[in-house]
Amino acid sequence: MEVLRLPLSASQKGKLISAGYTSIASLSSVSPSHLALELKVSETEALEILKSVSDSSRLQSTSSSFTIVNGAQSAWDMLQEEETSVHITTSCADLDSILGGGISCKEVTEIGGVPGIGKTQLGIQLAINVQIPYEYGGVGGKAIYIDTEGSFMVERALQIAEACSADMAEYSRFHHKGPQACEVKTMQPKDFLENIFYFRVCSYTEQIALTNYLDKFITEHKDVKVVIIDSITFHFRQDFDDMALRTRILSGMALNLMKLARKFGLAVVVLNQVTTKYADGQFHLALALGDSWSHSSTNRIILHWNGNERYAYIDKSPSLRSASAPYSVTPKGIRPLDSNNKRIKHV
Repeated sequence: MEVLRLPLSASQKGKLISAGYTSIASLSSVSPSHLALELKVSETEALEILKSVSDSSRLQSTSSSFTIVNGAQSAWDMLQEEETSVHITTSCADLDSILGGGISCKEVTEIGGVPGIGKTQLGIQLAINVQIPYEYGGVGGKAIYIDTEGSFMVERALQIAEACSADMAEYSRFHHKGPQACEVKTMQPKDFLENIFYFRVCSYTEQIALTNYLDKFITEHKDVKVVIIDSITFHFRQDFDDMALRTRILSGMALNLMKLARKFGLAVVVLNQVTTKYADGQFHLALALGDSWSHSSTNRIILHWNGNERYAYIDKSPSLRSASAPYSVTPKGIRPLDSNNKRIKHV
């Protein structure tokens, strides 16, 4: 059960979330004095909060006492699921190839890289491509775009949507002729933009609250097939002296995102920044948020420059072999490498 559902004041809920307590389970072993210190409240108030948590936990336990635990599944069923799982194309054939068809649904994929390598461009591309109808080999879903940095550009989204609409029209002309052509759904640029649910997040507490709210939102919008967070890092690289608290908050957020991916069969894509890491007597570039965060995604893709060309490298995946593929950022969006589209910098 989430803290947001507890019978507490908005101020108390906000303080709990800011301190990293997002669920009843996270409060199960906290003492009143420790909670009072973390929330900067009196011990009496902390005791009342914990009593409310205890009462809610007891009610939840009573109501679910007859619930059968689900989850047993044969390895054969799991294999069948994997073989029939859907992917969201990146619009770059080489990149799709090393990804096994594109960004996989039911998984959390982390994409990181230096500024200007095209992380946001790829995020916007996925928000458009997830909407490609089944008739065109797509997923036919909608997108949630969570913007923590203010880097989402609606004008750029329109450009990519126009290019995707034009590609669909061209595909239809070649593959759907006669009466069948009239039955195939054609999407206009406006349709693509209307199917992107955009959230602007301005603090890490808002980011936590929104992550907890996503389950309810997606339940009401079941056609959502991708959640993009651009970036997961921004609000956690500042104003955090307590690294243990940051790790706890990020771990809870990662767990929620994994649950969303599995429960709703959607792709979660988190964009990450880079930082410098000291090792072996010298500094190296590494993805931000530390080693503990590196285990929070199913797949990890690192975008990097190779001379004047952009490359994507699969750094971690349980089902994909390590490989790299070139891609380019063009006015139409992400595309296969083209010698005419080299080091043009984008976010």
